[in-house]
Amino acid sequence: MKSWWKPSLVALAAAVAANIALNLVAARLGHSAPWVMGLNLTLALLTLGVAILAVARLATSSRSEASRMRDALDASKARLSAIVDSAMDAIITIDEQQNIVLFNRAAEQVFRCPREGALGSPLERFLPARFRSAHRRHIEQFGRTGTTSRRMGDATTLWALRAGSAEEFPVEASISQAAEGGRRYFTVILRDITTRKRSEDELRQSQAELRALSAQVLEAREEEKTRIARELHDELGQLLTAMKMDLAWLRERLPQAPGELADRAGRMGETLDRTVTSVRRIAADLRPLMLDDLGLADAAAWLVEDFGQRAGIRCEFRVEGDLDGAGLDRSAAGTVYRALQESLTNIARHAAASEARVLLRAGADGVHLQVEDDGRGISEQDKARSGSFGLRGMRERVQHAGGSLEIGTAARGGTRVSVKVPAPAARSGARP
Repeated sequence: MKSWWKPSLVALAAAVAANIALNLVAARLGHSAPWVMGLNLTLALLTLGVAILAVARLATSSRSEASRMRDALDASKARLSAIVDSAMDAIITIDEQQNIVLFNRAAEQVFRCPREGALGSPLERFLPARFRSAHRRHIEQFGRTGTTSRRMGDATTLWALRAGSAEEFPVEASISQAAEGGRRYFTVILRDITTRKRSEDELRQSQAELRALSAQVLEAREEEKTRIARELHDELGQLLTAMKMDLAWLRERLPQAPGELADRAGRMGETLDRTVTSVRRIAADLRPLMLDDLGLADAAAWLVEDFGQRAGIRCEFRVEGDLDGAGLDRSAAGTVYRALQESLTNIARHAAASEARVLLRAGADGVHLQVEDDGRGISEQDKARSGSFGLRGMRERVQHAGGSLEIGTAARGGTRVSVKVPAPAARSGARP
C-alpha cells in the first residue's frame, strides 16, 4: 500500500468521528446553538472532500499499478518471445483444433515458411499426407492422457514436409500440453535430423559392406583351407605312405641281427608314423574331410573326442534330431563346425575347466549348438577386449550365415556358448 494511503485513512476517520460528535452535540443543543449546525455542515463538506480526494487518488494509483503490471507482462512476453525465437530447435504451438498459434524463427528455417504464412493454418500442412490422420489421433489421445510431456516417435522415425513442396525430411520431436484460459494448447519441439540420419544410413551401409567383405574373406579362406587340407591328405599323405612302404621293403631286406642300421630304420618308421599323424591332424584342423564326407554329426563327434584326449578334459557330446535332414548346406555346416572348434579352443586356453558338454540339436528352423564348461566363466570385459578376434570371427561367421550367437554364464558357473544357424530355406524365406 502506498505511503500516502495510511495518513489519508487516519484523517478521513478523524473527520468522520468529529462529524459524528458534532451531530450529537447539535442534536442535543438544537436551535439554541446555530454555530454548531454551521460547523457540522462545514465538517461534513470537508469529510466529503477528503473522501473524494482519497477515492480519486486510489483510482489514479490503481490505474498506475495496472499500467505497471501491463508493462511488466508485456516485458515478460517479449523476453519469452525472444527466448523462443533464439531457440535452435523448431517450436510450434497449436490449439485444440490443431491450428498453429506459435511459430518460432527456427521453425521458419526448418519448414521454409514465414511465420505470417504459418500462423492460423493447420499443422497438417507440414506433415506427409500418409501420416496426417494418425498424427491427429495421436495428438487427441495425448490430450486425453493428461501427461504433461513426452517424446514422439520412440520406436520409429518421424517425417515432416517442407512448405510448398513434396520434400520430406526426418525429425525427432517431443510434445507437451498446457491449459490457459480454459483452453488446451500443445507445443511441439522438433529437430531436423536429415544429416544425422544420412550419416547413420551411410554407417549402416558401410558396416553391411564390411560384413559382406569379411564374409567373402572367410569363405575364401575356408576354400583355401579345404584345398590345402585335401592336398595334405592326398598328395603328402600318398607320399608318406609310399615312403612307409619303401621303408618296410628295406627293413625286410636288412640283416636279421640287431644293429645300428636296424635301429635307425625302426626310428625312421616311428618318425614316419608321427608325421602321418601330424599331417592328418593338420589337415583336420584346416578342414576335416569327414565334414564333407560323413556329415556334421560325425565330424563334431570326432572333434569333441580328439579335444578331450588332447586337453585332458572330460567331454560329453549329444545329438538331438536329424542333423542330416536339417537342410544345412556346406557353408552353414562349416559355420557350426568352426563355432564348435573355436568354443573348444577357448575352453582349453582360458576356462581352466575339468568338464565340457556339447549339444547339437536339429530343428525345423535349423541347427542349434550349445557348448558349456565348468570353468572360471567369462566377463563382459573379456568379451569386449580388443584382442578377442576368435569371438569376433565366430560372431561374424554366424551373422553371415543368418544366425545368432549368445555368450553367457552356464548353470554350473562356467561359460555357455549358444549358436543358432538357420537352414538355407528358412534363411531365404525370412528375407523380404
